[in-house]
Amino acid sequence: NLTEVHFDYDKSVIPKAEQGKLAAASKVLKADGKRKVVVEGHCDERGTTSYNMALGERRAKAVTRYLADLGVAASQIQTTSFGKERPICTEANEGCYQRNRRGHFTAQ
Repeated sequence: NLTEVHFDYDKSVIPKAEQGKLAAASKVLKADGKRKVVVEGHCDERGTTSYNMALGERRAKAVTRYLADLGVAASQIQTTSFGKERPICTEANEGCYQRNRRGHFTAQ
């Protein structure tokens, strides 16, 4: 099980507090070189659809670069962006926004 990482508002840099999750994910992926994942970039509801699609893509690529820097093969990871189109929380408050700003792993 790979744990999703969360991002700060309007950012695509992996926060220090989330880096441990990616270190753990890299160990799992390196241990099973045949395992492939898709990193989905997600955003909160603020901003335009096109802006959030681009931000989601930057977030997914940031996760991928971080994992690659830890030794995960590029062939194991694909990226996609859903922008603000697939929220896991729909309340209009900061706690909900934070949950939606994420890099999420799905099996390929």
